[in-house]
Amino acid sequence: MSKAVIKAPSFAKRLVAWQKQHGRHDLPWQSSADPYRVWLSEIMLQQTQVVTVMAYYDKFLKRFPTVSVLASASLDEVLGLWSGLGYYSRAKNLHLCAQMVASEHGGVFPNNKEGLQQLPGIGPSTAAAIASLCFGKREAILDGNVKRVLTRVHGFGHDLSHATHEKALWKIAHQALPVHESDMPTYTQGMMDLGATLCTRSQPACARCPMQDLCVAHHEGQASRYPVKTRKLKRSAQVMWLLFVRSAEGAVWLQQRPPKGVWASLFTFPIFDSEEALLASLSKPLQGKLQFAPAFVHVLTHKDLHLHVAHLALPAAKNFGETGQWWAAQDWPNLGLPAPVRQLLLN
Repeated sequence: MSKAVIKAPSFAKRLVAWQKQHGRHDLPWQSSADPYRVWLSEIMLQQTQVVTVMAYYDKFLKRFPTVSVLASASLDEVLGLWSGLGYYSRAKNLHLCAQMVASEHGGVFPNNKEGLQQLPGIGPSTAAAIASLCFGKREAILDGNVKRVLTRVHGFGHDLSHATHEKALWKIAHQALPVHESDMPTYTQGMMDLGATLCTRSQPACARCPMQDLCVAHHEGQASRYPVKTRKLKRSAQVMWLLFVRSAEGAVWLQQRPPKGVWASLFTFPIFDSEEALLASLSKPLQGKLQFAPAFVHVLTHKDLHLHVAHLALPAAKNFGETGQWWAAQDWPNLGLPAPVRQLLLN
């Protein structure tokens, strides 16, 4: 149980009033209640900061103005526009979801949480956000920002690594909802904005928070204690040897990665598990032409990639291997490329 019993109408009314006066109102996806735009922003904002999403969001809408246009595009084109945003499984699910909306729902998103959750890549909180923001449904969201707000206000110190405790927090989130559906879009945006702008992970701006007198964490002086989540995914490391082959014409040899694993379905240089394996793929004359760059580390969410790059210059863009093909510089912007590969190409 939490340490505080907050009256839902008081919490909700305060939040709605605060959002109208102090919340964010200039984000591009706030300009309409179009579920396609809200869905796109919600997927992009998962694990990604607003400032990063802004440029990608505009590019996507320009190229894919409707869910039907997105559904008809190729996955390679979607991955190409997504390149650099990271967490590429989101782009795959985005494309698959668009195809399902187009083929099974006539290009129209379901207007309730239950229907939205049946679509690829849409979990409970994302479904609730779309249902609330676009259709005014009384549905609670529980993303990272909201968990922080609710656990601090209620002094909810239970470990969210356990499903039973997360379920209890969901119940609190539902109890906090405003009475009237007409307030739901403002309330939901307010929950996001309060966590993103005031109730931040470090150095929260408690003095400006509308919930200051209700907040258990503030009274305790222990905001950093919440939320509690002890079980953390262990980091791992992987060594990858990349063979960067470039022709005299400036084309590069790229292969498409398998649909699962690191950089799934993206285009990369040929990748090997070791220097020995890389050398074994080349003839002796070509081995002598290799130039090795200093190794560097590329950090993923739960894995560090130790990347070694071997450069090989060839006089002409002739067939280089059984898998892969040559790509000219004008083609690179349209390819789904991992961030370090794109950076190497631009250097």
